[in-house]
Amino acid sequence: MTDFLRARGLSCIRQDRVLFQALDLELSPGQLLQIQGKNGAGKSSLLRLLAGLSTPDDGDVLFCGQPLALQAEQYAASLCYIGHQSGIHEHLTAMENLAFWRAAYQLPFTDNMDLLGQLGLAGLEDIPCRMLSAGQQRRVSLARLWLTQAPLWILDEPFTALDQHAIQRLQQRFHQHLATGGAIIVTTHQALSQDFPTLKTLELAYRW
Repeated sequence: MTDFLRARGLSCIRQDRVLFQALDLELSPGQLLQIQGKNGAGKSSLLRLLAGLSTPDDGDVLFCGQPLALQAEQYAASLCYIGHQSGIHEHLTAMENLAFWRAAYQLPFTDNMDLLGQLGLAGLEDIPCRMLSAGQQRRVSLARLWLTQAPLWILDEPFTALDQHAIQRLQQRFHQHLATGGAIIVTTHQALSQDFPTLKTLELAYRW
């Protein structure tokens, strides 16, 4: 199986503290990588390096065998990154956010009510997102995972503020994505409640 994403000898230093060094990882199509570790261990910093949003102090990140710097546009088109921030337009409604993402992904316009209903947002579609709860805003943000055609997902604590039903629905979406050859990197403080045969884990140790 060809490595989809590979990190070689990654090192990351923040405020004179070495978060991790000489870190290697590999991710192939159809695989789910769960990154674990205490707060401050460098999980979010690692995700930002893998997403090409920051530069490692040492080492390389390769996508399909080539450094990210040589294929930034192609990599961006292949990636869906959702970090701690919701990434939604808070002055727009849930329906308007979905319409914006459809246009950004060059998808045909369609009625988004079914998707909003699946995500537990029915009846809230016309309310500005700034007026929604943290969990509701998170569900609007995660709606991108039902719209994007990007094969690689990098998700930082996607279960935060979600209830159990929403967590189960999101994990079902993980299964669908992996089954079509997609790959996922996720950080979460809680164990995955569904079985993922291709699951890999990476534990980051907290360094003083």
